[in-house]
Amino acid sequence: MSKITGMDYLYLSAYLRAKEASLLTRERLERMAAASDFREAAGLLTECGYPELDGASDAEIEAAFAARRASLMDDMEKLCPEKALVDAFRLRWDYHNAKVLVKAEGASVSGEGLLSECGRVSAGKLTEAYNQDDWRAVPSRLAEAIREARRTLARTSNPQLTDMELDKAYFAELLALTGTLSTDFYTRYARMCVDMANLRAVVRCLRGKMDEGVLRAALIDGGDVPTSAIARHAYGEGVQAVFTARALREAAELGQAAVEGSPLAAFERACDNALTRFLDEAKRVAFGPEIAVAYIAALEGEIVAARMVLLGKRGGLSPEALRERLRESYV
Repeated sequence: MSKITGMDYLYLSAYLRAKEASLLTRERLERMAAASDFREAAGLLTECGYPELDGASDAEIEAAFAARRASLMDDMEKLCPEKALVDAFRLRWDYHNAKVLVKAEGASVSGEGLLSECGRVSAGKLTEAYNQDDWRAVPSRLAEAIREARRTLARTSNPQLTDMELDKAYFAELLALTGTLSTDFYTRYARMCVDMANLRAVVRCLRGKMDEGVLRAALIDGGDVPTSAIARHAYGEGVQAVFTARALREAAELGQAAVEGSPLAAFERACDNALTRFLDEAKRVAFGPEIAVAYIAALEGEIVAARMVLLGKRGGLSPEALRERLRESYV
């Protein structure tokens, strides 16, 4: 088989560049936030290809977002030259579903309504494998991660520990997948996601005055900032001394402020903005896998932002409060 190159992405790149025009821009998000009510905000969202959501329930809103994500995944399955690139994005939803199943079992409830159909394994097949303890239809790394999380929950009754284990398994498999691609762009993005997850863990532990052992258990390998350095210095020199890279600097400074008592909102926004800024590198590429990675990540960011605004409007949040929560957008 010949090696995949950027030329193989010519059609997909042109297709996604055209679709970028329908992504939610920062300006449109601000208009949604400033809208007088839920109905007006939902109407603005239809301009981006969403169905009419006036009068929609929370479940119907979630279904609309799920449908938009699923539609993109279906397109990518047909058009992307590298299956591993699509699988790397679907992977997130496999592990989301794993968390739902394990925690639902622990709480003796049904998690069916929280499952996603965007994973590599359908929600139905994963649920069947889980209930029957028959993992032949499930990728081996995912199956082992779920079994281990299930054992941990049975042993400790602590769902937080199972989340930590599944997060570590997710990022390990993600980095393995992205390492097979024709570009290192996705791997570098994934490594930055690990750094941000670890930065959040440091801030959460320091702010909550948790034991250093809790932080060590939460840290994820694979980022550009070694976990050994984080664990060694976070409780002494503080957040800024550990996360010193330019891309992480603003988030680290705001993280230190949050540890000292400032609200978390600015810190969380800075973490998300740093990841969005990383994706800007794809804007300088004429064609290639970078455009596909950036577009899928941008759509995920759009869904998070649109959900926040719509549910905020329904909950009575002021335009000012919503604007404070808005992240930077890719377009």
